[in-house]
Amino acid sequence: MKKLVIFLILVLISCVETDDYNIPETTLLQKKVHIEGTQISLRAVKNSYNEDTGVIYTFSGDQYFEAYVVSSDRAGNFYKELILQDQPENPEAGIQILIDENAIYQRYNFGRKVFVKLNGLSISKNNGLIQLGKQNRGNLDPIVSSEIDEHLIRSEIVEEIIPLQINIGDFSSDLLSTYVQLNHIQFNRNLFSPSNSTFAAEVFDQYDGLRQIEECGSDDTALLSTSTYADFKWLSLPANSGTILGILGRDFYDDFYIIQVNSADDLLFDSNRCDPEFFKCGTNTTEGKTILFEENFAEITNENKLDPLGWINLNVNGGEQRFVDATSNGNRTIRISAYNTGEIPLEAWLIMPPIDLSQTQNEVLSFDIRASYDNGTILQVYVSEDFSGDPEHANWKLLEANIPMGPSNRAAVHFSNSKVDLSCFSTQVYIGFRYQGRDPSRTTTYDIDNIKLTAE
Repeated sequence: MKKLVIFLILVLISCVETDDYNIPETTLLQKKVHIEGTQISLRAVKNSYNEDTGVIYTFSGDQYFEAYVVSSDRAGNFYKELILQDQPENPEAGIQILIDENAIYQRYNFGRKVFVKLNGLSISKNNGLIQLGKQNRGNLDPIVSSEIDEHLIRSEIVEEIIPLQINIGDFSSDLLSTYVQLNHIQFNRNLFSPSNSTFAAEVFDQYDGLRQIEECGSDDTALLSTSTYADFKWLSLPANSGTILGILGRDFYDDFYIIQVNSADDLLFDSNRCDPEFFKCGTNTTEGKTILFEENFAEITNENKLDPLGWINLNVNGGEQRFVDATSNGNRTIRISAYNTGEIPLEAWLIMPPIDLSQTQNEVLSFDIRASYDNGTILQVYVSEDFSGDPEHANWKLLEANIPMGPSNRAAVHFSNSKVDLSCFSTQVYIGFRYQGRDPSRTTTYDIDNIKLTAE
């Protein structure tokens, strides 16, 4: 009996080839992926789309390209789309592929090398991004589930994706749909008053939550975009500064650049904030009964009417744009915006007439501000005791005023009030509103109204 068992074991062993015991290696599996046809670059694929005509182009023939996955829908921040770039490091091009399937990350995970067969696919541009999909009566539709394997060939190679380290000022169309790293970034401080804002769970968030980020050491700002379907939308924004890893994109209306992250783990905020140093007299915000100055601009039907009243309204860069009169819903305000001015940069000052604080106490400055088409907080409020006509040759103290953030793609409706304690001044002072814009990247529109300075 024992001899029979030994004999059977020997027979079984002899029937198994030695190679079947080896664990397959990535390089061996990669050799099995053979794509028939002509390989072209992803940049050449994108160049097939004619920006001038905007006509959808459909590929034919045996062309294909290879690329690497840099998006993930695991956390819900990407939906029925795959973002590919041409190289795992220092990419030259990226593209968005529309796919009619959920949980794409299970098959096409981050870093996965794929081959895209172009025959029958179409290329177009929507929402500011070059896209691949299927043409349907003049529209670009997602690739249906039954055709995914026909066009997207999944290799067994998963590469480490090295993010391209850039500054906000480097954003360009050439970098769209690529994986980037932004350093020394923080969220606008207004997002933490009175409590930390969430990524995309506020009552005003529809489809996407847009949160303003700032680059320490520069005046550049951008917007982090988070889907209201993301599983981390409820999380509070980190209050410190640090690094963001994400994909450069455009907003739905193609008005501005955005950053999209694959998950909340792509924000590494472990450094101190870099807010400017504000001058503070104290914390008193109770308006007194004595009105030292008041202006609601109801009679300012032309900004030139401010001059004889003692206001200083000037563009220090020599350009034409400055603070102007404006009307909305019957309410007259003073407005400033760099939009469509062509001025790079645009620095404008609106300085109130001098106010003597030597005979009063507990002075409080109050004003209303509304921000619209917001792409950066670029208005600040200062106080000076030695201003003599040229704002560049005066000593200014930056006040901790409440400069609100407005909607990014429309006009705002409501004003925010700001109150600043000026009780530590006992001389003649000048209050200056300073706007630092740059067309077309920093063009936030501000309306100022109901300026008042009171005392006891």
